[in-house]
Amino acid sequence: MNLTFKFDDDFTVNRLGFGTMQLPGTGVWGPADDEKNAVDVITTAVDHGVNFIDTADSYGPLYANLYLRKALEQRPDNHVLVATKVGFTRQGPSEWTELGNPAYLRQQVEENLFSLGLDHIDLLQLHRIDANFSLEDQIGELAKMQQEGKIKHIGLSQVSIYQLKSAQKIAPIVSVQNRYNLVDRADEDVLNYAEENNIAFIPWFPLATGKLTSGSKMTQIAKKYNATPAQIALAWLLKRAEVILPIPGTSSVDHVISNIAAQNITLSDADFETLSKMSTK
Repeated sequence: MNLTFKFDDDFTVNRLGFGTMQLPGTGVWGPADDEKNAVDVITTAVDHGVNFIDTADSYGPLYANLYLRKALEQRPDNHVLVATKVGFTRQGPSEWTELGNPAYLRQQVEENLFSLGLDHIDLLQLHRIDANFSLEDQIGELAKMQQEGKIKHIGLSQVSIYQLKSAQKIAPIVSVQNRYNLVDRADEDVLNYAEENNIAFIPWFPLATGKLTSGSKMTQIAKKYNATPAQIALAWLLKRAEVILPIPGTSSVDHVISNIAAQNITLSDADFETLSKMSTK
């Protein structure tokens, strides 16, 4: 099993990455209770080989980006591919509103560059396609910033195959970030398309928090590998397709180390098939 993914000739990432969404405070809103810990979680991930980190200016808002900036400043010799997102506004912990106004997308790119302390964004993903603006306007604006050197690669989040194909007619799309995990595989068709076209598939909610420990089969398999259910869920994703780049998030140093260790688990074909039958969709 290949544990790396090549975005371009310049950089290959380790497939098991890290997501910053859980680092801000309660409800992913406001500052973390312990800023030093938030930064330590990221540096620990980097020290254990993570070189692909997903974030967004809407996480916090901005706090996740600021913690990531501090962590990267502490690890200047580590080349980390940073993926961030634009296209959402935040009005509260659970209030997310898509906004695809090209001028707003450009503003967000600039805010991401500033808050992350970067001169360009490795992977810029459109958080959601806004039906109030044409796809040409939204992807087209990102393509303009790509030409300006502000963005290296463009990706999409939570899209259908039709939307992905439509976007590909406007600009090269290197990644898709859709919800996908062991027990929720409603977007299997999008994953299959990504796999066929060597597009990175970045599953958000990869651990299906709260739903992985109840099944006796999961518990039995986890014990067999001397692992946690979360580790088995990540190992399943890594085996499912070599274009999958899981980005489990956590605000715990111990948990980030545990999650990264999942890449050392090689599931048997039989156990993989048993787990695959756990899907609820």
